[in-house]
Amino acid sequence: MNLSNLKPATGATKTRKRIGRGPGSGLGGTSTRGHKGAKARSGYKNKIGFEGGQMPLQRRLPKFGFKNINRVEYKAINLSTLQKMAEEKNLSSIGVKELIEAGFISSSQLVKILAKGELKAKVDVQAHAFSKTAEVAIAAAGGTAKKL
Repeated sequence: MNLSNLKPATGATKTRKRIGRGPGSGLGGTSTRGHKGAKARSGYKNKIGFEGGQMPLQRRLPKFGFKNINRVEYKAINLSTLQKMAEEKNLSSIGVKELIEAGFISSSQLVKILAKGELKAKVDVQAHAFSKTAEVAIAAAGGTAKKL
């Protein structure tokens, strides 16, 4: 064996289809495009969602609902999360900055504190919004809830 008689393993290579090179090739004539119609022509481009003239799905389904342009999206943070943060990092006040550093929110998100879980630590919490029960729970633990 030397470089002059090396060749790929059998079945490893395939010859490409040479389309439109006369009837003798077996791939002449319609060149694998079928007979007539838009798909057989050059320059054919199918549009996304086109169903051959049938009414497309996105037009068959009715429109419904609406998007409220005044909606304010909050990232929910529970009291259990605040309790865990206060224990692990010995915090007496938790604000947006601390939540960003801990990786719970990004700098562009608004925060709402919810009352799931239990808060035992005396913590001063700063957030954009609070649920009523969360405010009561923070006050009961001896902390303060300040809206930004």
